[in-house]
Amino acid sequence: MDPEKCCESGCNPCERDPDKEGPIDLYNYIGGEFVCQSGDEWMNVLEPATGLRFARVPLSTSEDVDAAVAAARKAQPAWGALSVDERAVWLDRIADALEERYEDIASLESRDTGKPISLARAVDAKRSVTNFRFFAGLLREQESEIFEMEDSTNFVVHKPVGVGALITPWNLPLYLLSWKVAPAIGMGNSVVCKPSELTPMTADLLMQVIDDVGLPAGVVNLVHGNGGGAGAPLVAHHDVDLVSFTGGTDTGQKVAASAAPSFKKLSLELGGKNASIVFSDCDMETTVSGVVRAGFLNQGQVCLCGSRVLVEDSIYEQFRDRFVDAVESMVVGDPSDEATELGALISSEHLGKVSEYVEVAKKEGGNLLTGGQPSLPSKFEHGNWMAPTVIEGLSPDSRCSTEEIFGPVVTLHRFGSEEEAVAIANNTRYGLAGSVWTSDLERGKRVSESLETGMVWVNTWLHRDLRVPFGGVKDSGVGREGGKWSLGFFSEAMNVCVKHD
Repeated sequence: MDPEKCCESGCNPCERDPDKEGPIDLYNYIGGEFVCQSGDEWMNVLEPATGLRFARVPLSTSEDVDAAVAAARKAQPAWGALSVDERAVWLDRIADALEERYEDIASLESRDTGKPISLARAVDAKRSVTNFRFFAGLLREQESEIFEMEDSTNFVVHKPVGVGALITPWNLPLYLLSWKVAPAIGMGNSVVCKPSELTPMTADLLMQVIDDVGLPAGVVNLVHGNGGGAGAPLVAHHDVDLVSFTGGTDTGQKVAASAAPSFKKLSLELGGKNASIVFSDCDMETTVSGVVRAGFLNQGQVCLCGSRVLVEDSIYEQFRDRFVDAVESMVVGDPSDEATELGALISSEHLGKVSEYVEVAKKEGGNLLTGGQPSLPSKFEHGNWMAPTVIEGLSPDSRCSTEEIFGPVVTLHRFGSEEEAVAIANNTRYGLAGSVWTSDLERGKRVSESLETGMVWVNTWLHRDLRVPFGGVKDSGVGREGGKWSLGFFSEAMNVCVKHD
């Protein structure tokens, strides 16, 4: 990069020092260079655990989006012309380079999101590397699709779509960004990434890795900023051919409305209000442990979390008491401590929203079994803290039983029959995931297939095979990601019919 150019507007990505003490400034990555935004507005990045600033992220504008899309458009033809095997090699190089920065990813993700370091290491860092390796392998394993007719042969060719807009949320920043980037560029597209402005640190790290391995300029670009300044112009851009969005349902509606007029390919992975259905013949110890994990992983800030626990009448009191005991034994504290099981919520605004739902639950007749403000050292007094919360006595039709809270709040509900459990589980606008806990595997399969949802686990939760479809129904989204479904979305299937002599 030209030092004189990058020093304009008082910022200088040329001199960024990763070892510098104190807050650091992040930059956009466009056309193979770290560059300043066109304007001069910034947003502070705050540590959820302490409330202290540790970075600044640029608030980009449509001018920055234009530059990123132009860079992607310029790079796409040559990149798309590479063979599948050649692109797979690049994915493996990125995976290897990410793996060398495994601890950096975990540390940054923990600090940026407030999640425990153990979780960031085991889930975020691990999956970010695995995603690139998985799709590299899947690209190489693709088989030719040939359909013979009596007098002709049909060949199916998968061509790149073009330029993709990849928009990711704050709860699993690099995990979900890599889940999109890998198949998108693997199928020959170029992309512009827009991570959440609340958690931009590992997206910046991925750009550093991409820069270090020498990926052709413009294949992957990144524009920081908020939804209005960067996200909306990116989705609506006339030179963007596809949009892959993961985030809240309300924002997803706006994304769909913006993308529709130009008929962009669209994938939306949105919210969830998932049920964990516990039958009386379950293995009590395994089920309590599994349902606690489903309810509170990452402080309940995962779209797949089981925030409604439906328990059969005959074991309700026994399960409830053991469940509450297990929840109260969870260690809430310093995200950097290896013993911590629950960290901080993402922001003070989100903490306010979650806390408001607890108050709503009380007004709706709910009984707070456990939860509230945890006791923590003074250095965390300005952080966004909430103890895991369990509420019983709410109607299945109540707001807190049907609306997505996206925090460490779980509601308990009784049911008397299989049919009643299914009816309660389906009584929401969402349909993303769920789990069923029973020793009767035939019933487990039967109940699972009765649920209006995209994914169900039986006697487990979040047990992921990357080859299977991921996505929801109703207000939980449009389309599927994962395995061949990702490769299909990020390509255009073309049929060539050749008539025999």
